[in-house]
Amino acid sequence: MICKTIWFCLLLVFLASAAERGEEIRLWAQGAPGSEGVTAPEVFKASSNPKLPDQFSVVHYPSIYVFLPPRDKANGAAVVVAPGGGHSQLVISKEGWEIADWLNSNGFAAFVLKYRLARAPESKYTVEKHALGDAARAMRMVRSRASEWGVDPGRIGFMGFSAGGEVAALIETRFDAGNAASSNPVERASSRPDFAVVVYPGFRPGTITVPKDAPPTFLVCADDDPSHVVTTVNLYLDLQKQGVSSEMHIYASGGHGFGMRPKHLPVDTWPDRLREWFADRKISRQSP
Repeated sequence: MICKTIWFCLLLVFLASAAERGEEIRLWAQGAPGSEGVTAPEVFKASSNPKLPDQFSVVHYPSIYVFLPPRDKANGAAVVVAPGGGHSQLVISKEGWEIADWLNSNGFAAFVLKYRLARAPESKYTVEKHALGDAARAMRMVRSRASEWGVDPGRIGFMGFSAGGEVAALIETRFDAGNAASSNPVERASSRPDFAVVVYPGFRPGTITVPKDAPPTFLVCADDDPSHVVTTVNLYLDLQKQGVSSEMHIYASGGHGFGMRPKHLPVDTWPDRLREWFADRKISRQSP
């Protein structure tokens, strides 16, 4: 009870040191492992907001963009969000900023992940080393700075769309407890998500092995997205085999990449199902 009271006091005052909405924070201030010495600029498509591009097609400097909910809505939970784009781009407006807005409106802190792209032109990055490494570092950073951002370090999840869904599946199955001997507080933090949301993921068969301590997972896809629905169902079955609590929704139509934009189809209601899952799992509870 004392710990919960202390945490709640931190939640009440977090806005005093809160990041500017949409502030970008590099995951490694001195350069990411595997990108040492890189000085090339990133390539992106600008939007009406100079801080928040519509899309990235080259990423060398992985980062998170911080979106904190209004004080009167904050529930203390947080989600790291990985947009999709086939590892050749980041569809960061539709599957990043818009998702952060929805999460904030439901009381969640959101941290949109800009991860390195393994299939961008001339890229030397890989999904399993660099994109996964960026996801793990993002989880550690959010957890290590939880009090600063008004976040409960035991309610930090990971959400991914399409290629970002592959990153979500990787981080929820290949996490670690952190390096207790490190002098860096970020590296001492665990990279394990407390929950995962996997949306129309795509990855090669046999690349995901689910451990028994994988986090509870919410999965969603459309039946008319054949290759991704197979991946979604197989991941669900693998989670079930390990006794990991999971919930899956397969909608008849919606295609690939529906995000949270209205299509005037039943798939439009999947965010409502996610909201219910958050409540059922007590992830979105307001801490006392």
